[in-house]
Amino acid sequence: MVQSTVPERILLTGATGAIGGRLLPALLAREPRAPEVRALVRDPGRADLPDEVGVVKGDVFAGTGLDAALEGVDVAYYLIHAMGRGTKGDFAELDRRGAR
Repeated sequence: MVQSTVPERILLTGATGAIGGRLLPALLAREPRAPEVRALVRDPGRADLPDEVGVVKGDVFAGTGLDAALEGVDVAYYLIHAMGRGTKGDFAELDRRGAR
């Protein structure tokens, strides 16, 4: 028999973006109990997130905050894309560097 486990602590990067913004409500609505959800954001003051979401300041492209955000996490969703950051250049390479 296959036994599945439900993660208790989730990190969602890209929570303020198009995909992360749609995934977040689904994570918070899980039954019978929603997991603890943490979001890594560049500017916590501008992040319009529900009160039950833990916010960690960081930027994967600058290499800041990710270690703290991952502390004690069971599952992480990496939903960040460099497009639209006002950066010129190779977006695929920026994404690869951010994911490291």
